[in-house]
Amino acid sequence: MYVIIVLVLVLAFCRACIRADVPEEQKPILRYKIEDESTSYQTEKNVTINGVDYLESQLPNGKFGGTFVTSTIGEGPKTFNPFNAKDNISSAMSEIMYDGLVTTDPETGETIPKLAKSFTVNGCEYLINLRKGLKWSDGKPITADDVVFTWQNIIFDGYGNTSTRDSVVIEGKLPTVEKIDDYTVKFVTPKPFAPFLRMLSSPIAPKHIFQTAVNRGKEYFDGFLSTNTEPKEFVTSGAFRLKEYVPAQRVVFEKNPNYYVINKNGEKLPYLDKLVYLIVGDINNQVLKFEGGELDEISLQGSNVARFKEMEKHSDFRVYNIGPDTGTMYIAMNMNNRTDENGKFYVNPVKQRWFQDKNFRQAVDYALDRKNMVFNIANGLAEPLFTPETLNSIFLNKNLPAYGKDIKKSEELLKKSGFRRDKAGHLVDKYGNHVEFDLYTNAGNTEREAIGVMVKQDLEDLGMKVNFKPIEFNSLVNKLMATLDWDMVIMGFTGSPLEPNGGKNVWLSDGTLHIFNQRLEKDLSSKRYPFENRIDYLYNQGALATKFEDRKKFYDEYQEIVYDEKPLIYIYSPIRIVALRNKFKNIYPTSLGGVTHNLEEIYIEDK
Repeated sequence: MYVIIVLVLVLAFCRACIRADVPEEQKPILRYKIEDESTSYQTEKNVTINGVDYLESQLPNGKFGGTFVTSTIGEGPKTFNPFNAKDNISSAMSEIMYDGLVTTDPETGETIPKLAKSFTVNGCEYLINLRKGLKWSDGKPITADDVVFTWQNIIFDGYGNTSTRDSVVIEGKLPTVEKIDDYTVKFVTPKPFAPFLRMLSSPIAPKHIFQTAVNRGKEYFDGFLSTNTEPKEFVTSGAFRLKEYVPAQRVVFEKNPNYYVINKNGEKLPYLDKLVYLIVGDINNQVLKFEGGELDEISLQGSNVARFKEMEKHSDFRVYNIGPDTGTMYIAMNMNNRTDENGKFYVNPVKQRWFQDKNFRQAVDYALDRKNMVFNIANGLAEPLFTPETLNSIFLNKNLPAYGKDIKKSEELLKKSGFRRDKAGHLVDKYGNHVEFDLYTNAGNTEREAIGVMVKQDLEDLGMKVNFKPIEFNSLVNKLMATLDWDMVIMGFTGSPLEPNGGKNVWLSDGTLHIFNQRLEKDLSSKRYPFENRIDYLYNQGALATKFEDRKKFYDEYQEIVYDEKPLIYIYSPIRIVALRNKFKNIYPTSLGGVTHNLEEIYIEDK
């Protein structure tokens, strides 16, 4: 009986619209359009006071003070340098401290000004007008010099993580950037380039702080503003600045007194004094800390949703249904066929033949019981996924049919490539080698660990021997990105439902996250698979096309290739469910921004 009740609760909640989860007293007045109301959308407006170009919040004025406590799984950030971040946690910490010229409207998905007061686009030219009078957290002015330095001397010159640089290369050429005056900057792209405006959301660095690190070279820059850096050395532009970092315990941010967003009384935001990230290790510990009152917010896995919905009736929190996740979860096989500097193959040649065989990859794909995973791991709060684009992506190719587990199909595909069962029922290749390999994921992520257990069981139905090995996240990243000594992995990518070009570093054959056939700097010229060359072409053409209809044709075809070739095998797309304490106000969830996208405007209501 309990199982039936839980399932009914889950399915009902899954179908619920996000708007139904917004309390009546918190429905937006001006800022966000509600489906059943006549008020029109209005973002923050520009207000100039004593020569300073502020952004004025249009939400109700709140109360100052208090702390917001959230959490992160794993060991915490690897760096606080926004240009060195290669993992989600480090990137998230950077976004808190450093703003970009533009940002994405959390309701409409449009690109809107941030550090920029306004911008104009004329073909290949992007004219950026900065807000006048803004200051870094140390009181120094934010000017065009900081913008030009960031883009020319850090991003374009290839310092730190080159993902942003790689994403704006247009037919082998980079855009140019020049200072017009202290508050005006002009970018010029080699050709019309649809994704470029959104790329200007990349953080801007204070030149007077980063200049010395750049002058000392890339090796020094890679260690600049590491997790060992004293908080007082950070100079930032975002709503919060670093106050304290205790490894494996917490990251504490304090409000930036020079932030440029104000309320309608002209008072500087944020309302909150502190923002705290507890480093909780794993999801189970995260749940315990929320239930114990130590956390104010938690993202829920499907297995916990029904229980939290029932608890919500008698607790001090509310559960929000945000809609499809903007990230993807996948299985990758190591298709690398190259050798290291000692002439040793990164991947055992026997396994190379398996992983490079499309029939083998498709057989693995058809053996997966996605519906079972959705039901048992996500408790029905997910949908099977078959493409790199998420279910809420405006570029999703909806012509690619879904399918279920089909062992017979898998066996037919394996037979085509000479695989067979031996007398003991074990799968062997045409040379008599037993099919056995390691499957990795990051330890502590209980959802991925559960998926790993089910993948192992599904593949053993084909006679494969799968050694499932959850390992510490840093060790896993080292395998995937440096030593390249891995067989199969379950991982995830965050993405944008508005712009496929954000995945350029994954899908271009020389991309820094081209995980299934990773190329280190020394072997970028090595041969490509034919489908890699085609995806390179499609991605480049998709970015150069300026009309949505033209762009979608290119991105539809790249999804068709991935659907057929299976370099990454997608699993399911979860629905994002978040629980948040009721004491926080100015909460307006959106599918693009989540629950706390407007953190600087959130305040605590006294009881």
